[in-house]
Amino acid sequence: MSPNPLSPTPEVDQLQDEQESPPPACVMSFNASDASGAGGLAGDVATIAAMGAHCLPVVTAIVLRDTAEIFEHENLDADIVAEQARHILEDVPITAWKVGFLGNAEAVSAVAEVLSDYPDVPLVTYVPSVAWIDEDDQQQYLDALRELVLPQTVVLVGNHKTLTDFLLPDWDNERSPSARELAVAAAQSGAQHVLVTGIQLPNQFIDNVLANSQGPITGEKFERFETSFVGAGDTLSAALAALLSVGAELHSAVSEALSFLDQSLDSGFRPGMGNVVPDRFFWALPPEDDDDGAEPTFEPLEAEAETEPSPKMPRRMH
Repeated sequence: MSPNPLSPTPEVDQLQDEQESPPPACVMSFNASDASGAGGLAGDVATIAAMGAHCLPVVTAIVLRDTAEIFEHENLDADIVAEQARHILEDVPITAWKVGFLGNAEAVSAVAEVLSDYPDVPLVTYVPSVAWIDEDDQQQYLDALRELVLPQTVVLVGNHKTLTDFLLPDWDNERSPSARELAVAAAQSGAQHVLVTGIQLPNQFIDNVLANSQGPITGEKFERFETSFVGAGDTLSAALAALLSVGAELHSAVSEALSFLDQSLDSGFRPGMGNVVPDRFFWALPPEDDDDGAEPTFEPLEAEAETEPSPKMPRRMH
């Protein structure tokens, strides 16, 4: 008896099984379009993809910049920002948020309203320097972020100086505030944790500390690079959001995200005449000859994302 031509073949069965496998975790990112590809949405998409998750990018503004400096930005209508998110949220379930630069206070309000409809989804908020914005607009933007987004934030990420200016603008002590003091200030606005980067230490080292109002929780010390980067903060916060999207414990997710950032910076490249851009796909490059065929030290996240990484000593940067 000849086989029925309409019966599924083993190849078709295998294809159906592959198609029925669960999709990657989805992370929605609210951020600006940045044509340099260093930060903003381009940086978030690259980072989250490198981590093995899927990014749902929502454009909040257009930043006009090169790899050396920001010139200006153009805001999108706040309703358009919110509608981008709501259309896809009706279709795709998400398991983490990433908030970057939102443009202006009106967009902050629109995004905060969207976030409030999904209170169980963990939010990572990254605060970049917005020094190029007009002083009045800058103050309105930061006030709105503090009032509307921080109460929904699980981890607030930022450079030590940027977070000090944002959370403790009247700080007049000769010493810099500690990570715990920044966390206390963030907690007053509702943020649960802060991840403070770039804390200056002696002997050319910098510290990166996760803290809450009770004190430091975890962190990593790295030797300072002898170059300047663009996109580091977006890389770290997007990597952290991707790890939280698969249910990783916060302290291990922070350690893994810092390790990812460190290796991305160490493999960074200078595409133009400005700063160095992180290479989020450093782990996909073929090993160098002097590595004796060593395997990459990082793999995109899978179901084992909750496993704590092994302790890592500070690495010599080149």
